[in-house]
Amino acid sequence: MGEIVRDDAAARPRPGNDNGAAQTVTLVASGAWTLNELPDLEMIEAQSASAPGRSIVIDAAQLTAMDTFGAQTLVSLRRRLRAAGHAADIAGLPEKHARLLTFIGAIAPVDPSEPEKAYDRGLVTRVSASVLCGRDEVLSLLNTLGRLAYALANVAVSPKSFRVTSLVHQLDRAGLQAVPIIALITLLIGSIIAQQGFFHFRKFGADEYVVDMVGILVLREIGVLIVAIMVAGRSGSAYTAELGSMKLRDEIDSLSTMGLDPLEVLALPRVLALIIALPLLTFLGSIAALSGGVLTGWLYGNMHPEVFITRLKDAISLTHFEVGMIKAPFMALVIGTVACAEGLRASGSSESVGRQTTSSVVKSIFAVIVLDGLFAVFFAAIGM
Repeated sequence: MGEIVRDDAAARPRPGNDNGAAQTVTLVASGAWTLNELPDLEMIEAQSASAPGRSIVIDAAQLTAMDTFGAQTLVSLRRRLRAAGHAADIAGLPEKHARLLTFIGAIAPVDPSEPEKAYDRGLVTRVSASVLCGRDEVLSLLNTLGRLAYALANVAVSPKSFRVTSLVHQLDRAGLQAVPIIALITLLIGSIIAQQGFFHFRKFGADEYVVDMVGILVLREIGVLIVAIMVAGRSGSAYTAELGSMKLRDEIDSLSTMGLDPLEVLALPRVLALIIALPLLTFLGSIAALSGGVLTGWLYGNMHPEVFITRLKDAISLTHFEVGMIKAPFMALVIGTVACAEGLRASGSSESVGRQTTSSVVKSIFAVIVLDGLFAVFFAAIGM
């Protein structure tokens, strides 16, 4: 067993000190300094206790074996002696152990009392991590979209397997029950746009152009965009929370065990319901927004509703209406796919459901805005 003893007989005056007051204390390390045979460092330090300022030499010539734990203990002893004010050194260590001691001694000690410093990965690394995370999110979305397409193909081959009752129920929740809030919000949005138009255009005597702005903006952009954002926050979040709760209760795994595709049973009716409901809600929202513009023009802009509607007929065309309605199914598909994908990723605890629900709403709104921008570029390129 490894040990260390104090050799007081070897005490001698420190070289270079003529008065001989200061002495060199020799500690003799012997035996096997290994993990299983070495005593505690505190017991070894007890043998090395001495008055500060003395020179201490650790004689390691009698060591028979030493591993990395023993080398670390020897290095720690030397460091602690030096920290206590001694001039400590190691002598007589066999060559086969000297290389290990040199390697261990080159490793900087870790002070457990100091908090670990945060590692700044740098701008490039953070950007790279964000790009990789975004790539994973896109791949997950495409994977869910592909699985939905496969489930739809199975339903097309075997229509009896499709759950019409579930589709009707989701249409009621995502469509019919959303009518009041969609109509109210779009009515207010149309009113605000018209009020701001009258307030600023009146300075130039161009009140009639407010009708053009309201009509084109509502039918092409604002109507479908506002409705899609409302649906993402209302129905998309509900889909994510429902599927996430089912995932935590192992209902998703139960469906798979019974040989059923969870996406075909749970996600496909929800996505199809959104694809059907969102264009209808967009039409309703556009009508409500235009009605808000008419009401504001009558009460605020002193423009009679008949004059407003007559000008509106000249300002808009069927193309403007088609642009907004074409966007709606694609936005519904994106919202439903993101909501179902995030819901199926929930795991662990109810906190995960809340986190995935928040993520679903944020990603859906971001995807809807990006998709709207892409459609705007596309329609401009083809002249619509």
